Amino acid sequence: MSSDRHASPQQLYGTAYEQMLEKVRYEGAYPTRERADEAVRLVLAGLGRQLTGDERVDLARCLPLEAARVLTAQIPDTQPLTGWAFVKDLAVRVGASQATTRWDTGSVFSAVGAYAGPDLITRILHRLPAGYALLFGRAELTSAA
Repeated sequence: MSSDRHASPQQLYGTAYEQMLEKVRYEGAYPTRERADEAVRLVLAGLGRQLTGDERVDLARCLPLEAARVLTAQIPDTQPLTGWAFVKDLAVRVGASQATTRWDTGSVFSAVGAYAGPDLITRILHRLPAGYALLFGRAELTSAA
């Protein structure tokens, strides 16, 4: 009889998700794949509480199945958070510093951006409140009043 604790990571997760974890691990300089997985789950769950509409559906289609499940398992909040409030909310949820959570967010969003591509990320940024562009590694552009 086989046990899951003896299964290889590829047996526990799909290859595409494993590749995503490796990208996040590299981008975030995490010491282990497990730490990268924690960051992915935290950040994608948070994003799932913020993102709605076609952008949410389209993003889920781009991500590996395990990541898409984390994103879509969340019920969107009725009051969207700004980018900075998003980071603070995640930090409180896991009891981490805001600096660590900001790092996690940037590392995961870098991988998400690679899967989604620039056009979808632009659409997502137009749907979300201010402050997310910097988290995705983009300039935060504002229009003159």
